Amino acid sequence: MKHAPEETQSVRIARVLADRIISGEIPPGARLRQDHIAAEFGASHVPVREAFRELQTQGLAESEPRRGFRVTDFDVAELREVADMRSSLESLALRRAAPNMTRAILQEAEEVTRHGDSASTVRDWEAANRRFHRLILSPCRMPRLLRTIDDLQAASARFLFAAWRRDWEARTDHDHRAILDALRKGQTDLACATLARHVGWIGKRKTAVKNAELRETYEIPG
Repeated sequence: MKHAPEETQSVRIARVLADRIISGEIPPGARLRQDHIAAEFGASHVPVREAFRELQTQGLAESEPRRGFRVTDFDVAELREVADMRSSLESLALRRAAPNMTRAILQEAEEVTRHGDSASTVRDWEAANRRFHRLILSPCRMPRLLRTIDDLQAASARFLFAAWRRDWEARTDHDHRAILDALRKGQTDLACATLARHVGWIGKRKTAVKNAELRETYEIPG
């Protein structure tokens, strides 16, 4: 029996920092202090630099000459780009996954969707949402495509957390159920079209800020 390889130190550091960046704990524009991070993780500078390069690959950090790494900013242009890329790539992955879809996968995806519907925090909902997409797309058996989609979903999560950090409200995901229904019926074209629209849609909403003021933010369905 083969065991999964243990996580290297650089991979662990990158994973933890990515989670902090995506959730907004480390805000856009913040500098990533190599000495501080090395001390926190009890690591040398080598795995920390490797972790920074991985964050750069994911689009979560950028290198500035003679100033080290900083967390990338994001704006509506990036959000539109990410949504368009997800729309194209996830529909491609689902089309390739559909012939390999099983009843067990669809059942698990249904359970994950129900869990997301009852999520009490945006973090719980995002985890369930990402799990749903991973379940229905993984049967495509295209690891490079899936890695790209993972990076795009992480970028989407940054916008999600920024928009819903203060006033998360649970929602029922009708699109997820429509996708599953189409897959069960063998309606691949409908499933792919629904998924493409689902991840490609961007809306606007009002969110409360300081002094009870309302600020317009962008909303994505996940």
